[in-house]
Amino acid sequence: MGDPKAFLNIPRQEAGYRPIHERITDFSQVEQTLNSHERKLQASRCMDCGVPFCHWACPLGNKDPEFQDALYKGHWREAYRILTSTNDFPEFTGRVCPALCEKSCVLKLSCDEPVTIRENEAAIAEAAFHEGYIVPVQPRRNGKKVAVIGAGPAGLSVAVRLNAKGYKVTIFDGKPMPGGLLRYGIPNFKLDKTVIDRRMKVLQAEGIQFEMGAYVDVRKLPDGFDAYAICTGTPTARDLHIPGRELKGIYLALDMLAQQNQILDGETFPRDQLVNAKGKRVLVIGGGDTGSDCIGTSIRQGAISVTQIEIMPQPPVGHNNATPWPLWPVVLKTTSSHEEGCIRRWSLASNQFIGKNGKVTGVEVEEVEWLPATDGNRPTMKPTGKKEVINTDMVLLAMGYLKPEHPEFAENVFVAGDAATGASLVVRALAHGREVAQQIDKLLTPKH
Repeated sequence: MGDPKAFLNIPRQEAGYRPIHERITDFSQVEQTLNSHERKLQASRCMDCGVPFCHWACPLGNKDPEFQDALYKGHWREAYRILTSTNDFPEFTGRVCPALCEKSCVLKLSCDEPVTIRENEAAIAEAAFHEGYIVPVQPRRNGKKVAVIGAGPAGLSVAVRLNAKGYKVTIFDGKPMPGGLLRYGIPNFKLDKTVIDRRMKVLQAEGIQFEMGAYVDVRKLPDGFDAYAICTGTPTARDLHIPGRELKGIYLALDMLAQQNQILDGETFPRDQLVNAKGKRVLVIGGGDTGSDCIGTSIRQGAISVTQIEIMPQPPVGHNNATPWPLWPVVLKTTSSHEEGCIRRWSLASNQFIGKNGKVTGVEVEEVEWLPATDGNRPTMKPTGKKEVINTDMVLLAMGYLKPEHPEFAENVFVAGDAATGASLVVRALAHGREVAQQIDKLLTPKH
């Protein structure tokens, strides 16, 4: 460690967000950056713990103390080398990862000021691009071909790992551009799509072939490949089948999020197909990150008001005895979108949509109680009979995604990421992609 006492006298400093009145007028990234001097000071706070719980918590197994030390010493190229030994896309995770590593940092336990690992990661990746550390490498080919179905995080992870080992990799995806959820699900104000495009150019230069706009039925995989990786994510969103669902003005979250990203990318849609919150009272059903993204997007589109409801009870603030350190804390999360203006309510179940002239005008909700779990079962929801109507002109359903069912595949077909596990984090999809790449390599490597 360069400065073993830095954590004692240097406080945690986050880059923070652009001012609310400014950022809600555009879709540019809300998060700001620190200068290189301040970033190195933040890296110096890493204590190089004997047992690095940050490493334990990271699905990718990032070597956080090592790259923090290199960053503190100003060895940016070395920091990037260490970082990318475990993470092929630090510019993605440095922006959209919830930073499980930080929640398990010893400084989170001791003073609630963990090292700014995620921001440091993003800064290292940006320096690598700006300083020209990233040079495409064409590996020596081994004569074998692998098809990756799906150009989302898991598919890109599989492709990068196998390409580096010499396999000829072709990625198939029905969308016009690669990135999957990164491109079509995450708003630009969290992840600008030029960040994805920049990395895709590197992947193409390294020999990975992209077949975009090419939908592949996983039951009829293309011929000519030695192995296949199914990385199709969780395409089916969880719907809310209650009376009135047929009314106009009720949308799945990705209907809005994907369309808005496509519009920013230059695509156009007929007026009657637009999913736009301008001048509307918006109700978001679902309290997770996708719901938060709907809030920020609605505000930028010009919503009159935004309300978010969640069927689960409000989590505790700051600390939860049920999820102690170093576990991921289930506590109240307030995102940049929440800060921009939103009413949040919990323990509300939706009973029916109410409409007039075929359009939604409200949702009848009912307060529920959650009874503690017994004998290892899940908590039980109990309706209270306390009902009310929330007036709304637009409803966005952000209640997660259904885990896909797959047919029985041949020995040389593998499933990676959300397609295998159900909806999860980008960082977990990347990690699982690396695991599947190893499995494919093991299958196709001759046994001596």
